[in-house]
Amino acid sequence: MPKLDSRAQRVARGKSLRARVRRSRHRDWTPGDDRPDPVDLLQAGDRVRIPELIPLRYGRMAASPFAFFRGSAAVMARDLSTTPTTGLTVQLGGDAHLSNFGMFATPERAQVFDVNDFDETLRGPWEWDVKRLATSLVLAGRQDGFSRTQNRKAARVAVRAYRRAMAEFAAMRYLDVWYSHIDLEDAQTPVPHQGQLLIERAASQARRRTGLHAFPKLVQAVRGSWRIRDAPPLIVHYQDPERNAESQSFFDRYLATLPDERRMLLDRYHVVDVAQKVVGVGSVGTACSILLLMADTDVADPLFLQLKQATSSALEPYLEPSPYPNHAQRVVVGQHLIQEASDVFLGWGRLRSRDFYVRQLLDMKFSYDITIMGPRSLLAQAELCGVALARAHARTGDPAQITGYLGDRPVFDEAVSRFAEEYADQSVRDHQVLLNAIKHGRVPARLGL
Repeated sequence: MPKLDSRAQRVARGKSLRARVRRSRHRDWTPGDDRPDPVDLLQAGDRVRIPELIPLRYGRMAASPFAFFRGSAAVMARDLSTTPTTGLTVQLGGDAHLSNFGMFATPERAQVFDVNDFDETLRGPWEWDVKRLATSLVLAGRQDGFSRTQNRKAARVAVRAYRRAMAEFAAMRYLDVWYSHIDLEDAQTPVPHQGQLLIERAASQARRRTGLHAFPKLVQAVRGSWRIRDAPPLIVHYQDPERNAESQSFFDRYLATLPDERRMLLDRYHVVDVAQKVVGVGSVGTACSILLLMADTDVADPLFLQLKQATSSALEPYLEPSPYPNHAQRVVVGQHLIQEASDVFLGWGRLRSRDFYVRQLLDMKFSYDITIMGPRSLLAQAELCGVALARAHARTGDPAQITGYLGDRPVFDEAVSRFAEEYADQSVRDHQVLLNAIKHGRVPARLGL
């Protein structure tokens, strides 16, 4: 049997990486002369998007620098590829900004806080997720009118929470790391008091976000049948009559990716309607549908599923490509690796040469609205996100080596908070480039939706 390194040896190996990549080197951001035009990078991804939805995508990104940041994972991926890394890798969330963390229900109906978006997931340097999270906090604080000191503190708090939580995970058994989660009733990871208060407020709202609660708002009776309500341009029915038949064919292929017991559960439901739905910021333009399924005809028993297109990760040009032939499978496997508990209906398939993954549309999911955050709430959210990200990375990387590199002093915290400020400035400049491109007709945009 191969000899296993001790935990102390791995911590020491991580510490030795500081000689090659000083922790203070993570603070600087300077765009090189060969940096591509950000709009060119964004438009390169439009080839796989639905043409009529592209103006809506750019209209949403034009709303603010933070909105631009949310939709420009490809731009930051290229920039991060030029920054120093230790060589230690994890399964990246790939788009670890503030709005991609939130609450959802486990199969046991407990409410947990975790990363909740995986479209860009891929194995890569752990530093990339940390820097994207920290930058998003600075931009969110700026959008809410907070001071420079408050915004930088939020970034520093997130990185500090990540570092301290990683040290906790480095001292734990691997099984305990795998089973750990941020739970309202029984937190198994270090959650600050302010963060607990934030979760408790969000939890009461999340409990109302279920398919049954949303049924009267999303569905109406039409000639004796249930139909999804149109809300153009965000929710519209397909005009192609073959879509419903194709959706059923796809649904059968998707079922084959689920365990037997979950297929049996879905056998009790049947698809009654399908419609196109616009979601998010970065995802706008990719194909996305919602399926309404019903069970017994005499009882309100709806199930909403979402089909979301998966394309190649924005990180792939700079990392090893996905080992999976289906990008939706990449997303699903990445989610299972990172999350403590995933949607019971999470699966994948292919339709019209596009890869799609499937999940519940509503299952007590909740993300905090950054527009109503005060400075204290932003700090609480920063700590929660830092802890959740550390837990995700500890599951798929070596927490001992990462914590050996980070150490117990705030050198890395300070460096990344400085980087976050500088890269936030870059995002402001890139946002202005987009606005100029819209103004001069280079980029189509539909504003206000």
